[in-house]
Amino acid sequence: MTTVGVLALQGSFNEHMAALRRIGVKGVEIRKAEQLQAVDALIIPGGESTTMAKLAHYHNLFPALREFVSTGKPVWGTCAGLIFLANKAIGQKSGGQELIGGLDCIVNRNFFGSQLQSFETELSVPKLAEEEGGPNGFRGVFIRAPAILEVGPDVEILADCPVPLETKKSIMSVDNGQEEEIVSRERVIVAVRQGNLLGTAFHPELTTDLRWHSLFLKMKKDSSDRCLQRVPTSGTDLEDSLGKTPFDLPIYE
Repeated sequence: MTTVGVLALQGSFNEHMAALRRIGVKGVEIRKAEQLQAVDALIIPGGESTTMAKLAHYHNLFPALREFVSTGKPVWGTCAGLIFLANKAIGQKSGGQELIGGLDCIVNRNFFGSQLQSFETELSVPKLAEEEGGPNGFRGVFIRAPAILEVGPDVEILADCPVPLETKKSIMSVDNGQEEEIVSRERVIVAVRQGNLLGTAFHPELTTDLRWHSLFLKMKKDSSDRCLQRVPTSGTDLEDSLGKTPFDLPIYE
């Protein structure tokens, strides 16, 4: 049986655990490096990226997290988790923060502004629909969200979104003199895939649409042909397999 670890230092790890329960997959909260040895895949949730980095450093998790990424096992970063996986992050607080790396992209840490500028929007996700079925649209929940500014040649873009006018007005300064170029953008990348790594700037775990979790669970390891299997996701199938419908946290419909 597939076991998915969810980094549980801070942020929306409970919501990811609830989403995994809804599709009948075993989730394990990860707080210690040795726990990574027992999981087949890892989700790094959204939260406050600087706080998460300090806690990861305190618990000496970064070496183990980098080793996990290098094994080829699937790793998905949402929001702050995306920042963790990026090879480079800009717009950070003074002194910066430690990153795991592996995802060949440049991320702007708080591109869409403060908590007050959080928003929801309909994203076009044709690749997700092609692989997982369902509509070509997905409701993206952006909470003090980052954005991907550049990607390497091996990175597949899965979704982008328009830059809100309020966001352009709020950008005051960016590393390397990129302010003018960023403000002039009409769209930014918000979901990518590279090998065993998946990154989303938004929060799929806060919706009832489980397709991103299903897509993640099907991602293959680069080092083998083994594919993580997805179990049936209908309510009837879940009741049959679990005996009862599991309790989940409130989420957006």
